[in-house]
Amino acid sequence: MKLLVINGPNLNMLGVREPDIYGRTTYADLCRQLEAHAKNIGVQVELYQSNHEGDLVDKIQEAYGQIDGIVINPGAYTHTSVAILDALKAVAIPAVEVHISKVDKREEFRQISYVRLACCATITGHGLDGYLEAMDLLRERYEG
Repeated sequence: MKLLVINGPNLNMLGVREPDIYGRTTYADLCRQLEAHAKNIGVQVELYQSNHEGDLVDKIQEAYGQIDGIVINPGAYTHTSVAILDALKAVAIPAVEVHISKVDKREEFRQISYVRLACCATITGHGLDGYLEAMDLLRERYEG
């Protein structure tokens, strides 16, 4: 099984950006955790981050026929991007939406998720562990 973990804008700034919300763990630390977890659960993982909406759409489209599951934290594009939603729908790869913070407890505009419409699950407010949970969920779904 091969998973793709996609991170959207500003997630490369983990550890710096609003540490009271997102913690002090860096993006590089997150990548190491994801790679270690993938090895532990016996899956391959590809990691991708971009601050550009079109690049995220391109990466989702490239996954077609190559990837078995997508873990996606689209960052701010969660609340604005019909293009990312449409890309996820087009490839029809099982996807799990992840958010580090409890977006449902934050600003009103964060209550809207276009991406969620193309995902089989959403994990919010579990910190970086949400990514690991999403990987586990997709692995179980794939195997079962």
